[in-house]
Amino acid sequence: MRSTGGFHGRRIQKTGGSTFIISLPKNWVVSRGLGAGDTLFFTPRADGSLTVFAESGEANETERRLVEVSDDLEVEHLFRRLIGEYIAGYPLLEIRTPGRMSARTREVIRNFAQRMIGPEILEETAESVILQDVVGQNPLPIPSVIRRMHQMVRSMHTDAMTAFRGHDTSIARDVIERDWEVDRLHWFLEKQVTSALRDARILVSLDLSLPECSTYLLASRVLERIADHAVRIAETVTILGKERTPDRIMAELDRMAASAASALADALDSLDSRDIEKANAVIDAAKRITRERDHVLHELTSKRGRLAVGLAYVLESLERSAFYASDLAEIAINRAVESPARVEPADSSLAKKVVAEHPRA
Repeated sequence: MRSTGGFHGRRIQKTGGSTFIISLPKNWVVSRGLGAGDTLFFTPRADGSLTVFAESGEANETERRLVEVSDDLEVEHLFRRLIGEYIAGYPLLEIRTPGRMSARTREVIRNFAQRMIGPEILEETAESVILQDVVGQNPLPIPSVIRRMHQMVRSMHTDAMTAFRGHDTSIARDVIERDWEVDRLHWFLEKQVTSALRDARILVSLDLSLPECSTYLLASRVLERIADHAVRIAETVTILGKERTPDRIMAELDRMAASAASALADALDSLDSRDIEKANAVIDAAKRITRERDHVLHELTSKRGRLAVGLAYVLESLERSAFYASDLAEIAINRAVESPARVEPADSSLAKKVVAEHPRA
């Protein structure tokens, strides 16, 4: 046996006619409570390595996470803490206060459970609330989550521009509320990836490699940011009040919104297809939108008050949305480059041609 840099080396031995075996480090076996007769599972990785894990058993106390909070914690701070605990991926969360839990703290926990995908209140006591993840680790494939997020984000931007164009506060409020749907999908995806990093069995169930998980997590973050800009456009409806946007400027903003939406769709297509040429076209389109922004910005120099502020917000959000699509295109290029090159089979026509031209002596 050799040990170096944290790695344990074992020689491969052959028994019988065709069976190869290796021994396992004793401290690893003992630390996991394993012994003779227990079953181990192996899963191959894209880099050629093997991941070894023990047979899955029943949930144990190590999967329960105790979260101690105080009743005087600010509502937003408590909610953020719960999101962090949720992303960590524990199947059971016990939120506990030093004394009797206040009604406000319980309300925050209930609101959190209703907004997230998975957590349900399992048990309540005077001092604690226990949440259980009832959907498991992989109820929805990560690529499907990304596609759903894209549909929602694109719809939000379309409706935000409709609300802005028509001064429709009801549509604007609906766009703002739907931002939660995008956030909860992003947090759910982040929880899946975090769990996969911690447990090889979950990674296997996702049917993705670690680089692919990282790629989709970055894509999810981009989509979540673009949704935030849809919200910002919707919020300008209140800022504008009864101010009317000049038709010429409105037409320019509509063109920019359409270009940004098209760029985002193409960026996601290039991510799926590993199409570097299409990804580069998205990056070029984002630069063109910047030039259009400069033209509209020149038009705004003659405007004053609410109209100027509202238009500036919309203009900036459209440009930022386009550049987030550009970021997604760069992620697509990186993914395409990481893909292994296709190897021609030995009996391909190319191989036959080489053999024919260079026969063995």
